[in-house]
Amino acid sequence: MPERRALSPIVVIGAGIVGAAIAFELQRRGRDTLVIDRDPPGKGASFGNMASIAVTEFMPASRPGVWAQMPKWLLDPEGPVRFRPSYMPRLLPWFLRFLAASRPSKVKELEAAGAELCARVYDDLLPMLDAIGALDMLTLEGCLSLYADETEFRADREHIEVLERFGIAHEVIGGNLLRDLEPALAAKIGKAVLFPQNRSITDPYRLVLLLVEAFERLGGKVERGEVAGFERDADGLAAIRLMDGRQLAASEAILAAGAWTRRLSAELGEPMPLETERGYHTQIMAPGVSLKHSLIWPARAFMVTPTAGGLRVGGTVEMAGLDAPPDYRRAKVLVKRAKEALPDLQAAETSEWMGHRPALPDTVPVISPSAKTKGVYYATGHGHLGLTYAATTARIVGDLVTGQPPPLDIRPYRVDRF
Repeated sequence: MPERRALSPIVVIGAGIVGAAIAFELQRRGRDTLVIDRDPPGKGASFGNMASIAVTEFMPASRPGVWAQMPKWLLDPEGPVRFRPSYMPRLLPWFLRFLAASRPSKVKELEAAGAELCARVYDDLLPMLDAIGALDMLTLEGCLSLYADETEFRADREHIEVLERFGIAHEVIGGNLLRDLEPALAAKIGKAVLFPQNRSITDPYRLVLLLVEAFERLGGKVERGEVAGFERDADGLAAIRLMDGRQLAASEAILAAGAWTRRLSAELGEPMPLETERGYHTQIMAPGVSLKHSLIWPARAFMVTPTAGGLRVGGTVEMAGLDAPPDYRRAKVLVKRAKEALPDLQAAETSEWMGHRPALPDTVPVISPSAKTKGVYYATGHGHLGLTYAATTARIVGDLVTGQPPPLDIRPYRVDRF
């Protein structure tokens, strides 16, 4: 029999940035909440993300500009996208959906869905940071997108035109003015676009811990455990089964387990085309250079962010599933490319990391009630934008659970859209 409680709490499965934000939001709305994760809070993808509030990066990955570069990337062993051949048969259904998402009419629909979430980011993020005393974790500076020459700049024009269409602020900067902003940049960087709204978090792992601490102060609880499955009855969700044999009574649960949510949704008879984009970073302490802004170099497909007491270099995508061992050559390639932009960068004191971004083929997250089981909600598939969308996802889920109207139309994010 499941462990019965006088009033069973709502269970949030997943203690990353999205799960922690949801748990905090529910607890401060007066809902008794329990967080379950097999790992300590923040130790998954949230530990190693690029710390960026990336409100300009909502475009679907399947857009035409990406397809144009894909053959070159795939032929380059050091390219920004890598598919492990042994995983390709399992990836094929996801890849076919990725291809379908590239239709021009579909791309515009997906752009609008991402842009609507990004338009709300600071409306939800700033109050959340303020509530946990962490407003000072959000930097004031934005992000610089770098271009060596006009050819690179024109190649990224599609991205900039989409941002212009949605009214997202940006400023083209060149020559000496760029060097005044960031003296460490190489002379070969001839132009940049400043995105002032793409601010950064000074330590994204620490942010998860602060959210969990605030959640626990309000009476929330965190338990270690791996979810094995679910029990349902005529009314919907009844209990959650754990790998260690425990059963926890639960009539409501939020599935926010990142890339692992696919396995959980399948247990509920609601499979979703959720894959993992394995991302790598190198954290460089004592880098020998300082940056105020985060940097993206689209033609080299990497990002550098000042965070966690040093500089973090990341940006690669590897499609190899949840179980394959890391290939840290991917992280080393990123450092080599970062030195092209920052020639004085020192990389003697480093640590390397690999994590699993939860990726849906249309790049739009699932933020939705279950279409099959009453009491179950999904918050997953945020891809590169888990940190960016976390507070807004928490606001939407909080409204759904408490019966309030969400601040936007959630139909584009429903679980049964595929």
